[in-house]
Amino acid sequence: MTELKTLMLFLFTALAEILGCYLPYLWLREGKSIWLLFPAAICLAIFAWLLSLHPTASGRVYAAYGGVYIFAAIFWLWLVDGIRPTFWDLLGASVAIAGMCIIMFAPRHT
Repeated sequence: MTELKTLMLFLFTALAEILGCYLPYLWLREGKSIWLLFPAAICLAIFAWLLSLHPTASGRVYAAYGGVYIFAAIFWLWLVDGIRPTFWDLLGASVAIAGMCIIMFAPRHT
C-alpha cells in the first residue's frame, strides 16, 4: 500500500507543477488572462508542499520525482496538447519510471 500511496503522491505533485507552469505559458504564449498567474502561484505552492510530504530524504524524493514528472509531461502532451506520444516518448518515459521505482523502492539498510 505504501508504494501505491507514494506513486499517487508523486502524480499529484507532478500535476501541481505542470499546472503551475502551464498557466503562465497560456498567458505568455497564448494571450490568455494575466489572472492565470494567481492559480499558477497556488499550484506551485501546492507542488512544494506535496514534495515535503514524501517519507524519505529530500534528495531521493527530488531524483525520483524527475521520473514521474517526465511521465506526467508526456501524458500532458497527449491529453492537453493533443499530440500523440511517439514510441521514443513512451520508451523514455518508461525508462524514467523504471529509474524512479529503483530509487524509491530499492531495499535500504538502516
